[in-house]
Amino acid sequence: MVSGKSRWVTMPRARREDVARFFPQMLPTLLNYSIDMPLRQAHFLAQIGHESGSLRFTEELASGDAYEGRADLGNTQPGDGRKFKGRGLIQLTGRANYEKYGQAKGLDFTEGDNCKLLSTDPQLALDVACWFWQTHGLNALSDQDDVRAVTQRINGGLNGLADREDYLLRSKFFLLPAAEAAAP
Repeated sequence: MVSGKSRWVTMPRARREDVARFFPQMLPTLLNYSIDMPLRQAHFLAQIGHESGSLRFTEELASGDAYEGRADLGNTQPGDGRKFKGRGLIQLTGRANYEKYGQAKGLDFTEGDNCKLLSTDPQLALDVACWFWQTHGLNALSDQDDVRAVTQRINGGLNGLADREDYLLRSKFFLLPAAEAAAP
């Protein structure tokens, strides 16, 4: 299971205050979404490590202009690119994804500034990452230890694969028995 010590070492660039923000709810939230085995947790930590820059960023640094008019993301209204840019520890992007997450939680993340809650509320930033993980079948891909497939499903490509693999290697070292962690 995920421990405070492994979180520090698996994300060595994490700041103390960021670890403190996410530590109390990390394990209960992971377990709530069946991210409950060491290999699943290792893959999850690897992906959020990359996506959030070691828990430092819960909102995409880019403006979101690149997502403007992207119908594949549900960005059909003027300003949707900026409004629904990547947020949360997994950088959820696009009006359609914000709507789906909102439906799952019984909340509306498309009205007013509610979209910003996914980056400003630590519990929501973590929860949306776990929700995305579960709804996109990432436990099954993690069980197969397929970092490329997990990355593809999250990112739509293999952006940052080497960084994600580095986070995964660190996470496995602390979460898995030595024989499993060394396996390719």
